[in-house]
Amino acid sequence: MHMTRRSALLSAAAVALSGCAPVGGSQVASTSEDPALRPAPNPAYDAWIAAFRSRAIERGIAPATLDAAFRGAGYLPGVVERDRNQTEFRRSFEDYLAIVASEEKVAQGRRAFQRQQSLLAQIEARYGVAADVVAAIWGVESNYGVRRGSIPVISATSTLAFDGRRGRFFEQQLMAALRILQNGDIDAARMTGSWAGAMGHTQFIPTTFETYGVDFEGDGRRDIWSDDPTDGLASAAAYLSRSGWQRGRPAAIEVRLPQGFAPSLTGRNTRRSTDAWIGSGVKTATGTTLPDHGSASILIPSGPAGPAFLVYRNFSVLLRYNNSENYALGVSYLSQRIRGGSGLIAEFPPDRFGLTIDMRRDLQRRLTAAGYDTGGTDGVIGPKSEAAIRAYQQAAGLPVNGQPSASLLRRLSS
Repeated sequence: MHMTRRSALLSAAAVALSGCAPVGGSQVASTSEDPALRPAPNPAYDAWIAAFRSRAIERGIAPATLDAAFRGAGYLPGVVERDRNQTEFRRSFEDYLAIVASEEKVAQGRRAFQRQQSLLAQIEARYGVAADVVAAIWGVESNYGVRRGSIPVISATSTLAFDGRRGRFFEQQLMAALRILQNGDIDAARMTGSWAGAMGHTQFIPTTFETYGVDFEGDGRRDIWSDDPTDGLASAAAYLSRSGWQRGRPAAIEVRLPQGFAPSLTGRNTRRSTDAWIGSGVKTATGTTLPDHGSASILIPSGPAGPAFLVYRNFSVLLRYNNSENYALGVSYLSQRIRGGSGLIAEFPPDRFGLTIDMRRDLQRRLTAAGYDTGGTDGVIGPKSEAAIRAYQQAAGLPVNGQPSASLLRRLSS
């Protein structure tokens, strides 16, 4: 079930990470800044909705619910464009952390944690999921509630169901969204989310919300959409708890591997006891004896020269939330930073261009100072940085490839 959630949301997350920007449009589709995210005339879509209406009524959706849900809804061409243009690309782990767990994001997380400390403690007491882990998921999923998505879910899911590329899946999401409306958790005008239908503080798709959403406040509604994050954070904890989260145990810890450690021993398929890893010479990153949190695997997401992590049962539970090792490591790392921990001890190796993250940040700063906007100086070479490099290369009469390099940094530094 959760692999389906990930496949639906993968590109939406990629768009957000690549630009560190909201996934959604505006609160009301008709006033969206992006014309492609406003309802557009489409007779074929209208015919599909008419046929779907009969199927929905047969499955228990009341005509009044359908009337309210589709009042103002419509075909969103921008949603289809985003779905068809999604690209499978993989951020390096170093880039992923630079985006979701930068020092700025850590500071934001600590402030958000302090604001919600009492609530998070209550959620931990009920579900057994560490408060800082719930806060970290909140940060990665919606930037602590700032980017919850603002595209009407009925319009988005009906558009994608009609489009047909993943029609069966999105018709399931549309039906679930209608049941949520019929249940009274939210009204159609406030049911907004990402272009792929992910909703609220913790970005649940409708079927996930149906199964795992909770009414933590006891007011009769499971509301993950409002500014109040209570039900959203509790729902994330409920999801992890029901997925097998082990109270009081970590998901991952940074470790130090002995010289000559065989890379063949790494990967999630190789699980060993703590005593076995100790016998192999593995220590914590600070050089102390490993704590025993059960059997574990070792991951080296940046290769043998980069940081290494011992990952436990709770890491696998995080993968049920999003089946990406970078995601699970990112949540684990951000959670320990939120609770006051320091950064990674091991350093990342240079990238494929021979640049460290500090060199990439320096390159971005110098390009920006020269009048070529890189969209930020986080050290992540994304589309804006590549465009800035191409513009500089063209103006300087250099070969235009949009790639960073040590020679380009030296030229900008001279």
